[in-house]
Amino acid sequence: MEIIAQYAKIYGISVLRYAVLSGIPFIVFYFLFSSKFIKSKIQERAASSKDFVGEIVHSLQSLVVLTLMGYIVLFSPLRTYSLIYHDIAQFPLWWLPVSFMLSLVVHDTYFYWMHRLLHHKAIFTFTHKVHHKSVNPSPWVSYSFHFIEAFTESLVLLVAAFIIPMHPISILLFTVIGFLINVYGHLGFELMPKRFRSSVLFQIFNTSVYHNLHHSKFKGNYSLYFRFWDKWMKTEHPHYEKTYDMIQEKRFGKATALNQDFSTSNYL
Repeated sequence: MEIIAQYAKIYGISVLRYAVLSGIPFIVFYFLFSSKFIKSKIQERAASSKDFVGEIVHSLQSLVVLTLMGYIVLFSPLRTYSLIYHDIAQFPLWWLPVSFMLSLVVHDTYFYWMHRLLHHKAIFTFTHKVHHKSVNPSPWVSYSFHFIEAFTESLVLLVAAFIIPMHPISILLFTVIGFLINVYGHLGFELMPKRFRSSVLFQIFNTSVYHNLHHSKFKGNYSLYFRFWDKWMKTEHPHYEKTYDMIQEKRFGKATALNQDFSTSNYL
């Protein structure tokens, strides 16, 4: 009974986090200030209430699996074999942010190859297709997975816990900030400032446009946080930067790319 109660508590916290971190951006961008952010909207089409409900239902189901893996890593006997440590003095304080950043690198690598596998025609239909029902994603899509995909997604926490010494604070940062980045990727609106385009950061980090293209075109842009793997494996959508420039031109009113037809329907 204690195990069930502990699991239920973690699941409740996970659902609350999902509701708050997905719900607030959804309310702000899709209702309260939708007219103010209209120029930042990536796709002109509008998703329906039915889409949102389906995304929420699938996310709540996915959280059952994701929470189970979190419980296994943090509270089951398996934790004694991991590199998770609880004495914060065991490592220098600077290791907390470093281990968190390393976990993002590990996650991005894991996610890229897992994601490409899920797009294989032999398994896409009965796994990843659930997530791709959201052609025009919203914040609610962030955990909208088939249970098999939810399981493969959850394994990254196990991988990170066995290759990176991590304090529970670092794990908390990994789960919360990682999810916030995920929400931004599925937001449906681009938020990056104008100068981001000319900075070196643009060549490193993904944007909401980046992942939105993946949902609308189904192929390319498989990574989660960084552009490295897609660049190295030549899977980055060839019109990503032009599409990004179009959105930013719409937002800021100054051309950042040549005006041309950016149709990508024939890609891959």
